[in-house]
Amino acid sequence: MYERFWQQAGDKSTIVIPGWQSMSYFSDAGSLCWFLEPEFAKEIIRLHKTVGNAVTEDRYIVVGTGSTQLYQAVLYALSPQDAVEPLSVVSAAPYYSSYPLITDCLKSGLYKWAGDARSFNKEGPFIELVTSPNNPDGYVRQSVVNKSGGILVHDLAYYWPQYTPIASAANHDIMLFTVSKSTGHAGMRIGWALVKDEEVAKKMVKFVELNTIGVSKDSQLRAAKVLQVVIHSCQYPTSLGSLFDFSAHLMEERWKLLRAAVRQSGLFTLPEFSPGSCSFLNRSFAPQPAFAWLKCQEPMEDCEGFLRSNNIITRSGKHFGVSPQYVRISMLDRDENFYIFVERLSTIHQRQSVQVDETYGGIE
Repeated sequence: MYERFWQQAGDKSTIVIPGWQSMSYFSDAGSLCWFLEPEFAKEIIRLHKTVGNAVTEDRYIVVGTGSTQLYQAVLYALSPQDAVEPLSVVSAAPYYSSYPLITDCLKSGLYKWAGDARSFNKEGPFIELVTSPNNPDGYVRQSVVNKSGGILVHDLAYYWPQYTPIASAANHDIMLFTVSKSTGHAGMRIGWALVKDEEVAKKMVKFVELNTIGVSKDSQLRAAKVLQVVIHSCQYPTSLGSLFDFSAHLMEERWKLLRAAVRQSGLFTLPEFSPGSCSFLNRSFAPQPAFAWLKCQEPMEDCEGFLRSNNIITRSGKHFGVSPQYVRISMLDRDENFYIFVERLSTIHQRQSVQVDETYGGIE
């Protein structure tokens, strides 16, 4: 979805890295996160101050190979090394489908996935993951476990003004962000964490050191350049506006098309969102998430299977801890693919009627 903006940006986002540059493991040997490129760290702070979506003062920045590695680093950092049993990790359903898989993939003795935060009642310490706006349903989230002993981790990958109104600067102990959702550069594999506690940040850095001996300098330098262009577009908008103007407009149009298609089909429902005031875009609008959380009307129980039979690929709600009547669909594909998807969705009922007619010889 973001390609058109970056195509127009042209050489503004281009960097040249000589063969002799960035050869060392170290970026800043004296820094807590010694593999964090100083230029990238500077642009992270500038971006958050420009958008106003996160507090960066008195925070340590830890860079990772996407927010996925940072999530693993957080689990490692927060889990006691001498605990009798693994630390429970929970998130309110529907939760990000990769959380259970990443948490349990190595069958660690330090932590384990414990399911839906709403039904969690085990005694002892735990980690609650708060994804806000939530992947997959797009709602703004707060913690839900009503007991002491928990540590909150806020995944704010989608807390950007193209997806949801920026109400205030997020101010949490551990906040995760990623380039892929803010600028569209998923292939860069770069994420960052804003961490309040120094010891937690040190342990996260240690995990990344043990896991990959740092993070690609080439990706960090490219990410720094991309963030520079994003900030410049906010200060000096092009004909497309800033990156956030451009993408917010696209998301608004896409959600209008999707809701119209859903109404025309008569077979599905979508979440409804209340408008909120955005301090960055200086207007009020309803959230327009990066994913559509679609529910098939009864009697359909396998929404993913039904849509696949109509040449629409989705991800079933069962992966997100809820009923297979739900599916998640990306809203961020290229224009031509998105328009095909909307057209197919809006005409499913017509194709179903044709199939019924053909099956029963046209007799109703």
